[in-house]
Formats: sequence, structure tokens, C-alpha cells
Amino acid sequence: MTIVPWLALLALCSAYLQGAICKLIDFDAAIGEMRHFGLAPPVLFAAGVIVFELVCSLAILTGHLRWLGAFALALFTFAANFLANAWWHESAGSARDMMMNGFFEHLGLAGAFVYVGWLDRRGRFHGH
Repeated sequence: MTIVPWLALLALCSAYLQGAICKLIDFDAAIGEMRHFGLAPPVLFAAGVIVFELVCSLAILTGHLRWLGAFALALFTFAANFLANAWWHESAGSARDMMMNGFFEHLGLAGAFVYVGWLDRRGRFHGH
């Protein structure tokens, strides 16, 4: 694979790599985030999300089971989006608009991961 597609995949995975690293650096904050979203037990969820984000990102970047990492992050992003960006629960205003924007950005991100997985399954990524 040439550098440009790999850099594009790195950019696609960047939020998950950054999120996992930040959670590792401040694990207490990661636990707080899980509590905020009502996920229990929060320690297990925080650790699981860290591992999940790192493993899936590395699968995509290395090409080893890229399709699986991409489809997994697509599903994770799609599902988490309804938890974190439920703009329809907000009253009208800038907070709702920002949340709606985030929802559709994450929907697009999930779509990009589906596309990466689909291309990988069809053999469109060369030089893993």
C-alpha cells in the first residue's frame, strides 16, 4: 500500500487511537465517561473500549483482518452515536444543533468504515 491510502486510514482511525491513548493516560476519566453514559461496570467497559479501539485501529492500519476491524468500528460508532449524540432529546438551540452535527459526522464516519471493510473484502487494498 502506498503512503497516501495508509495516511487516509490513519486519519480515519485517529479519533479511536487518540481516544484510547487519552483513556490510558487518565483511566479515572475513562471510568467517569462510562459512568456518564450509564455503562456498568464502568472499569470493565473503560478497559474494553481501550482494547477494542486499539485492536480495531491496528487491524485497519496493518491490513491484518482490516475488514473485521473496519466493520467492528463501524458498528461501534453507529451504536455509540445513539448514546452520545442523541440530539432529538435536546431542546432547540445551539446545543441541539451541535449534537445533531456530531451525530451526522459520526454517521459518516461509520459509513467510511463500512466502505473500508467492503473494499478490503473485495481485495481492493493491495500490499497490506
